[in-house]
Parts: sequence; structure tokens; C-alpha cells
Amino acid sequence: MLGWEFPPYNAGGLGTACYGLTKSLASQGVQVTFVIPKAPYSYKYNFINLLNAEIDYDHILKLIKVQSGLIPYHDCFSKESLVFGKDRKSCFEIYGKNLIEEVEAFARRVLEICRNEEFDVIHAHDWMTYLAGIALKKATGKKLVLHIHATEFDRGVIGINPDVYNIEKQGFDNADLIIAVSNYTKSVVCGKYGICESRIRVAHNGVIIDNVPKEYNVKVFPKDKVVLFLGRITIQKGPEYFIEAAKLISDYMKDVKFIVTGSGDKLPWMIQRSAELGLSDKIVFTGFLKGDELKKMYTMADVYVMPSVSEPFGITPLESISLGTPVVISKQSGVSEVLNHCLKVDFWDTRKMANHIVAILQHKELKSTLKHHGFIEVTNINWDKAAEKVKRCYEEVVGCL
Repeated sequence: MLGWEFPPYNAGGLGTACYGLTKSLASQGVQVTFVIPKAPYSYKYNFINLLNAEIDYDHILKLIKVQSGLIPYHDCFSKESLVFGKDRKSCFEIYGKNLIEEVEAFARRVLEICRNEEFDVIHAHDWMTYLAGIALKKATGKKLVLHIHATEFDRGVIGINPDVYNIEKQGFDNADLIIAVSNYTKSVVCGKYGICESRIRVAHNGVIIDNVPKEYNVKVFPKDKVVLFLGRITIQKGPEYFIEAAKLISDYMKDVKFIVTGSGDKLPWMIQRSAELGLSDKIVFTGFLKGDELKKMYTMADVYVMPSVSEPFGITPLESISLGTPVVISKQSGVSEVLNHCLKVDFWDTRKMANHIVAILQHKELKSTLKHHGFIEVTNINWDKAAEKVKRCYEEVVGCL
């Protein structure tokens, strides 16, 4: 299995998905060797050091770290950018001069290190590992399964990178089978890349249900309702629509605060826009958080909002509901296919978005109903079901079905 982030070396949903999936695959008898890029220690801001944690994966998988300049969501991983709000130029230095060159170099190193490993199937996650997957397939003759967590049309909402698109297209053309995280993503791959839908299987993501410690039940604003935005602050995630909805809510309700958790290239704009709208005293920007700090954000909120413009799946609403906080989500998301006990809205309809949020904040019965039935629902949206589908894909390509 080839990926570019895995806990504790992760910043987003892909690492969470890979952990949940491999843990469930292991419980179903699948032995996984996970290959991940490891930044050279010469880098001043090494994301492995930044997110250092002692986690024992021996019972789940074998982890191989390949020396590489590939770092997930690189503009989020400079300590300076997280703490002091430095510009993005310094953050890009850890990537190397050319991202595509780093992807190609990663493929060569993976081939060199892994071609003699024992395995039956190659499973590659997202575009940065596709070239490595193709190289291993050609060298070993093993079947290649590609997993799509996002396409360039999701990330590049207003314009795509042709180099990334070409790598994705090359990967899809060389894959023996393709796994999409939603029917929404499947339709994008068929429509934008010309891939026959018979080559694509859908395996929705899941969520790991955690117990909520009592100390998490702390309110930063005891007298105010709290609305949460959590995720990478990029155009894909719809931060501008959240801010506009926040303005409408603030004009209607005075006892509401907004928390924005995450970092990304749209963060400076988001801060400036909130000031222009007179929301500076209403919004708290926490920066990038993870682990227990992230769980605390969910639990202190009254409602979580995911206004994504294009979201292949979206695990965060499931995490929020699992921790007791109801959600408002974009209809343009894969998770909306499996999650019913929530409120859904088109990302661009900020007035309706604001109405949905206010309804949850003001009506205890609605909030209670969404929390109760939402929790029951997410317990059935789990990684074991996703792993069963992925395992069937493995069996299909190696001829066991």
C-alpha cells in the first residue's frame, strides 16, 4: 500500500482514512505493508518532528519510510506558518523545486526499495503515489488498485494543474481496478477522465468512534453558542461561504461565536474578510490542530459546518457526530450519500446555510434529535464495511472471485 500520509505523519483526511482502513483490513486477515515518504532530516521544518508521536503499528502493518521531499499539505507544516502566520514562500521550500520531480523521485525510490518485498496486490492512494504504483506493477507484474480520495477537479475548483491531471489519467489508465470514496467521485472520474464505470468500485469511508472524556465538556464561551469550521482552509473547503453565513447569523443572533480550526492558503483572506464584515470579535482562528485538541473543538461546538465546494467524501462530519455535535453539510459531498441525520445545503446558498445553523442553535429538540439519531447512524458507517469492499477488490483483481 502506497500513501503519502499516515498517523502520526498526517495533516488531513487521507491519513485518517488509511489508518482506519488498514486497521480493519488487518482484522480481516489482510497483511499490509504501508509505504510512506519520509522528509530528510536536513529540512528545517520536518513535519515528522512536528507531529512526533510514539504509536505501535506492529499489530496493524509493516511501515516502510522512503526518503523523500514529499510532504502532505506542505503549506500547513511550517512551525512558523502555524504560529506566526508567515507567508507561504518559506513553507514551499521544504518541497524541493518541483513537485512533479519529487513525485517521480519517490516512484524511483519506492521501486528500488519495494520491488523485492513479498506482496500480492499494489494499492496506491491518490495521485502522488500513482507513478510509484505503475512502476511497481511494471516491474513485478502484480495487479494495481488505485484509491481516489480526491481528484484535481476537487482540489483545483477554479483551475486544474495539467501535470497533476496527466498523472491521475495515467494512473487510471494503468490500474486494474479503481476504488472511489463516493459515487460523487466515481462520476467525476468517468466524466472528466473518460474512465469506464465498470472499472470503478465505490467504498465509502468510515469513522472510528471514540469515547468522550469528561474534561472535553468545557465551554470557552459559556454564555454563547459556538459554530465550528474545521479543515484545510482552501477554496475547495468553501471558507468564503462560511464567513458570509456567519455574517448573516451574527446579524440575527448576538450570542454566537465562530471557531475556525485549520490552516491553508485562504486563511489570510478569511481573516481579512471577517474584519471587513465586522466579525473580528466574533471569530476565533485556532490554526492547525490535531488529536485531542481537535476532539475538544468538536465537543465545545453546538454545530459543525462543512460548506465544501467539492468534497469527494468528508470524514469530519462523521467525527463531529460521533463526538456529539450535529452537522450542516454541503450537498456537494460524498458523505451526504450515506449521512441522513444532518442538515444539507448547496454550498453557495449562504442564506439557507445560515437558516439551518440558526435552527439547530435555537431549537433544542432539533439539536437533540440530530445528535441522537446521527450517532446511531454513524456507528454503522464504519471502516469494517469499507475494508470488506476493499478486500473484495483485491480478490477480484487476483482472480479469487
